[in-house]
Amino acid sequence: MDDIYNGMPASQLATEGWRKPWSGGNGGSCVEVLRLGDGRVALRQSTDPDGPALICSGHGMADFIQAVKSGDADFLLV
Repeated sequence: MDDIYNGMPASQLATEGWRKPWSGGNGGSCVEVLRLGDGRVALRQSTDPDGPALICSGHGMADFIQAVKSGDADFLLV
């Protein structure tokens, strides 16, 4: 999967398998995620499925989720 890179069109990664692990009352504008075969995680904007994907390492995503759970991102809610 060396040809996967940040900013690549999300539709080139997969057309199926994207999931919305969280959603809110935002009119359908959600973040969708796709776990890649090598453990990395791709994120895309649900309203732009052909738009750019952000590619994160599996460890980076796990660290991010743990930080959010522990409250380290609460400043974003202010």
